[in-house]
Amino acid sequence: MIFLWLGFIALIIFLLVFDLGVLNRKAHEIGTKEALKWTLLWVSVSLLFNVAIYFLYQHHVAGIGLEPGREIDGKQAALQYLTGYLVEYSLSIDNIFVIALIFTYFAVPRIYQHRTLFWGIVGAQIMRGAMIGGGIALIRKLDWMIYVFGALLLFTAFKLLAQKNEEIEPEKNPLLKFARRFFRVLPDFEGERFFSRLDGKLAVTPLFLVLLVIESTDVMFAVDSIPAIFAVTLDPFIVFSSNMFAILGLRSLYFALAAMMGMFRYLKYSIVLVLAFVGVKMLVSHFYHIHALASLGVIAALLAGGIAASLIKDKRDKPAGDDAG
Repeated sequence: MIFLWLGFIALIIFLLVFDLGVLNRKAHEIGTKEALKWTLLWVSVSLLFNVAIYFLYQHHVAGIGLEPGREIDGKQAALQYLTGYLVEYSLSIDNIFVIALIFTYFAVPRIYQHRTLFWGIVGAQIMRGAMIGGGIALIRKLDWMIYVFGALLLFTAFKLLAQKNEEIEPEKNPLLKFARRFFRVLPDFEGERFFSRLDGKLAVTPLFLVLLVIESTDVMFAVDSIPAIFAVTLDPFIVFSSNMFAILGLRSLYFALAAMMGMFRYLKYSIVLVLAFVGVKMLVSHFYHIHALASLGVIAALLAGGIAASLIKDKRDKPAGDDAG
């Protein structure tokens, strides 16, 4: 089993190195068309891995899927992976809106945003891996924690629904305060560099401060999104792999949506309903089991409904805007 985990981690590292070292070695502004192309690529890779999940669990390679009391076959594993991936990927959309606000707040040039997001995602994968391990261990030791996580998701859904505008206050971020207190901070960006020299001494650039804010923001989002996948499965490999692939595609999705955020005005309500549905599923898990296929259908329908409603509304508003102009 350990070799399976090491192999998967090696795969993720390879994909990250291939992304930064080959596909995006030179800093450049990523346009919507290019971002959509990379988004399609990462989604395709993620879905292709689901085929591997099916065969791994169907043939129980290295004993995977044979944990006593939690045995699952290839079909069940593939459904759980796909549902978990869809949940994590959709919840990442709200994170994207906040990242856009952070970049705007710090006036980060678009040409430097890709590298910053790359290292932000590397840090997010490490931190989420630790949080996933801790969360699964906690639920398995204390069954009632599933209710705590379910209630947390419902609270998050209501909070998101009541929130009228996304507001960020980086100046109150504790990591930002810490960095400014203990490090020399350069006044201006120095290309893609996070560190440089000021009066001959080591100093951090504003881009490093942006990275800190993004990392800490992702931790807050992870507190909401990671419990959501526990309603889908408690299989560690499925939880971890679906989460890693969802985060892996977050960067290209950001650049794809950055120029079109105004079009998806109702997507927020879809995310609220997804959180609420998953929260309720966790709260009733000991009394009523909702099949993975049903969960996948509900979540997909909610997201598709939000996207469709947004596009229809945007299309209806365009003529009025054109006439007014």
